[in-house]
This record gives sequence, C-alpha cells and structure tokens, in this order.
Amino acid sequence: MLSHVFLGISDFERALAFYRPVLSVLGVKERFCEPDRPWAGWESTPGPRPLFVIARPFNGEVPQPGNGTMVAFAAATRDQVDAAHALALSLGAVCEGRPGLRPEYHAHYYGAYFRDPDGNKLCVACHAAPL
Repeated sequence: MLSHVFLGISDFERALAFYRPVLSVLGVKERFCEPDRPWAGWESTPGPRPLFVIARPFNGEVPQPGNGTMVAFAAATRDQVDAAHALALSLGAVCEGRPGLRPEYHAHYYGAYFRDPDGNKLCVACHAAPL
C-alpha cells in the first residue's frame, strides 16, 4: 500500500545519529545515505518498499511536525519496543507514552511513543502475543 514515508528534518547529522541506532535495534536495514544531498533511507523486509526517508524539506523551509501525524515502526518483540524507546530517549527523544500494553487497540498491542529531535511523533509497536 505504501511507497515511502518521508520525514522532514532540520539537522541531517543529528537526525542520522538518532535514526541509525533506533532503526538498527528494530533490525531495519539502511538502504542509502547521501550526506551531500542530504538524505537517508531505510527499507522494509523483504524490501525494497516501503521506504522510510529523512531529509530536509524540498522547499528549503524549516520542517514542521504535523499535528495528528505519526510514523509507527513494527517491532518483532516487546523487548525490541522497550530497547528502541530507551535508546531513543537516550538520543534526545521526548517520551510521548512509555512502553506497555494498549488493549484498547487490541489484546496484544504493545507500544511506545516518542518525538524525535525535530518533534516528529514516532511509535514502535509489537502486535504479537508474548512467547
């Protein structure tokens, strides 16, 4: 259904230092990184799409996080949710919801919410029953 998700960032090096380790914890593979452009993208498994892309906005304006906009990354386990959330906070993210069950979504939904250094709202969610 999706081709790609694009998030505008204001400082490429800062964003790259944030997203590389957070997405690595989730096992998401980096597909490209072009600092001269500047932009970077990660692909889903098995790939090649959808892509998650970070870059400065095309129009050169300051990025503005959307109200009601959120990107949610899939985690294979609840431990990955916990690890990604903790790592994100250590890299400058702001907590928007600690890791935990959210039964109002479904019985096994385990998620965590945070904002990246540019204020973009992110989620990491595991939909699987515990092992």
